[in-house]
Amino acid sequence: AVAKIGAAYDKQIKKNLEKGKIDEAGAAKAQEAADAAKARITGTSNWDDIAAADLVIEAISEDPELKKDYFNKMVATCKPDAILATNTSSISITEIATAISTPERFIGMHFFNPVPLMKLVEIINGEKTSEATYEAVKDFCDNGLKKISVKVKDAPGFIVNRVLFAYFLECIHIYEDGIASKEDIDNAIKFGLNHPVAPFKMMDMGGLDTFPHVCESLQTLDSKGAKERFECPKSMLELHAAGKFGMKAGEGWYKY
Repeated sequence: AVAKIGAAYDKQIKKNLEKGKIDEAGAAKAQEAADAAKARITGTSNWDDIAAADLVIEAISEDPELKKDYFNKMVATCKPDAILATNTSSISITEIATAISTPERFIGMHFFNPVPLMKLVEIINGEKTSEATYEAVKDFCDNGLKKISVKVKDAPGFIVNRVLFAYFLECIHIYEDGIASKEDIDNAIKFGLNHPVAPFKMMDMGGLDTFPHVCESLQTLDSKGAKERFECPKSMLELHAAGKFGMKAGEGWYKY
């Protein structure tokens, strides 16, 4: 994982140089900063290595029970005052927090792909998250990571995924209704709405393995027609069943 992070940084610098976004001097400076950042990253598979951490951010699969199990282990390992955060894109923060005895130090921190380029972090308070926990995480995001944070009430999909999945699903419906091919839908959105990344390509980038889970979560929204509005389409379920999870699997809506 650490090697992949380093390779991603190197690839981005090379791409920016080729596109003329930076010159040779800028590339050298960016590489120096990237190397310094990589040197600060340590990989481990030992739970004891997080014992002294002030903040632990979990980013495993979108499975509530699996997340609860991990946070049980974290509570047994981490300091009593360590802040515990989940990077879930749709699961209830309050629900996951039931796995620990100190829910006041539990919070949601939803980052966006690709994380080095995307500025936003949704900070989601659970029902029992303390104001001190929120303020510490906000300071970490805004001043430590130099990102833009938004405060969100704990609700399925939060802000971005609630809007984004309505958009994704409508694109899939257009495809399933035979109105246009996925390639033409992508071109229409990219060049008609000036989106930098087209919808089917974006779904593949984000990973299709979590897509049905997010749909299920959004269907629980307390709003009229949510169950029908956010039902996962048949074509997406077929890709998911076949293990075609997007770029990371070599195939999703497109082949890579």
